[in-house]
Amino acid sequence: MRRSLPFRRLTPAEKRLVAAYPTGEWVDVRPEGDRVTRPKDASPPDDDQTTDHEEHRRAGRVREAWARLNETGRADVNADRPAGRVRETWARLSENRRAEVNGDRPARRVREAWAYVNRNGPADRERVVRAEVIRALLLGARPGLPGQVAAIRLIGARVVGDLDLAGAELTTTLHLIECQVGGVIDLVEAQTRALRLRDCDLLRLRAGRVRVDGVLDIGGCVVHDGIRLDNAHVSGQLRMSGCEIGSPAHWTLKEAGWAGNRYTGDPREQEQQHTALWAGGLVVEGGAFLRGMTVTGGLRLHGARFNGGLWLQHTEITATGRYAVHGDYLQATVVNMGSGFSAEGEISLRGARISGTLSLDGARLKSEKLAVHTRHLDVGEFLLTPESIEGGVDLGYTRVGLLADRPESYPGAVRLNGLVYESLRSPATLRDRLSWLTRHPDGYRPQPYEQLAAYYRRIGHEHDSRRVLLAKQRARRRTLTVAGRAWGVLLDAVVGYGFRPWLAAAWLSAVLTAGTVVFSLVPPVQIGLDERPRHFNPFVYTLDHLVPVSLFEQRAAWEPTGWTIWVANALIASGWILATALIAGGTRVLRPASTAP
Repeated sequence: MRRSLPFRRLTPAEKRLVAAYPTGEWVDVRPEGDRVTRPKDASPPDDDQTTDHEEHRRAGRVREAWARLNETGRADVNADRPAGRVRETWARLSENRRAEVNGDRPARRVREAWAYVNRNGPADRERVVRAEVIRALLLGARPGLPGQVAAIRLIGARVVGDLDLAGAELTTTLHLIECQVGGVIDLVEAQTRALRLRDCDLLRLRAGRVRVDGVLDIGGCVVHDGIRLDNAHVSGQLRMSGCEIGSPAHWTLKEAGWAGNRYTGDPREQEQQHTALWAGGLVVEGGAFLRGMTVTGGLRLHGARFNGGLWLQHTEITATGRYAVHGDYLQATVVNMGSGFSAEGEISLRGARISGTLSLDGARLKSEKLAVHTRHLDVGEFLLTPESIEGGVDLGYTRVGLLADRPESYPGAVRLNGLVYESLRSPATLRDRLSWLTRHPDGYRPQPYEQLAAYYRRIGHEHDSRRVLLAKQRARRRTLTVAGRAWGVLLDAVVGYGFRPWLAAAWLSAVLTAGTVVFSLVPPVQIGLDERPRHFNPFVYTLDHLVPVSLFEQRAAWEPTGWTIWVANALIASGWILATALIAGGTRVLRPASTAP
């Protein structure tokens, strides 16, 4: 052992691991009562073949392991239980982000608490494996056997220290099942084959710019201080279903992997303290299964690409900052955040490109400001039908093939300027849609009205289209000057801005009837005598006043007297107004239909 590994002493678990490494056999170091028979060379089940119940059960096994440690932990001279010491340290860090009087860094104190548990776990001493032993094996300290596939397959171990594999090129696989890793797993800029960390309890996984040739499986793990996968590339699937992830709220930039001895870090990266999964620029060729997770912090997926889709059903996210899901400029075939998905914080997908479906069907969303922000999103089908939603919705400049929604999908402010859709699927009535258009926090915007009217015209609902355009003119009127508003009220009352030309006919009939009655009771006086006798007709006389150009020669032959002069002048003015309104109405009705917004 001493010749093949640079260590003087090995623990019993390490000896078994070193002996099994050349053949890649499983090494199960759990107590006899906790073991489950595993066939030789068996691998954990695939994520897409497991049920949600199984995912929750895996995470539950980790919690049960902690419960057993709490019950069996041996007390030291101060009568403190090891696991209790860890929880107390975490509680102090959660209540007060500053270090205590001794000046220790919070993250360092967490690692020291983990080291204490590793040193003093009474029933777990036979399970201790140092991270440096695993690192040495993976980097070729002991060669594999001819005809065998070397690998580390470890079950139930307690890994002590930081597993530093940054920049390494690994040709063997690493499988850790139900292990407790007290330090940071560092895979920054590494290249490796399939990596599985199933049902483990981890402090932090740091794997920025890693290249995984196969599956990256972290299913069922508890990760206390978050995961970093920025600009990573996974050629297979990403499996994180059933994980419980916290955010590195107490880490400095250097401890989190953003800074070094010469580079102090970018202060803008302090946002990572509110991010449980930092995966900007991540590329996953297969499906990304993040179902059933419990996340404290946010998911940063800025610029990530999921060629096999992103699946987040039954995941609960409690944001500690602004974003629950920060997926700006994300690219995916499918993004499913429905069926049990819950988020406290903003869902931001600005500039994203989703060729298939974006689903929020059955989700529970809550945010103080914007609950859903999809400005400049391009998506084939958008199911905006959450179970409950609190907060505003910004769909500005979004392009949607099919938008499925409900009136209750918009409980707060709605930004629709620039939204373009080909089809709507909703139980919403026209009244609901008009209310939808009037809730922009900045007031009147013409484009949403034009888009909705174009949609109704395209499906053959011309009457509804005219009602939408009429509502647009009425909303626009509120932005005009006093004179403009007065003229708008007049046009609206007379012909409904040209979209209700039948109103002009009604007004014409009413004015014509009134004039006929007046001039029947108070006939005008004939101006001159002609060779031919003339007969006065009050109906024709009133009509001659209403028509802008005299056609019946009644107006020139008869002159009103007394107060009927004002009636005659009013008839002339009404005629001009009605004629103008009828021309405007005829122009709107007869103009060519357009399907463009």
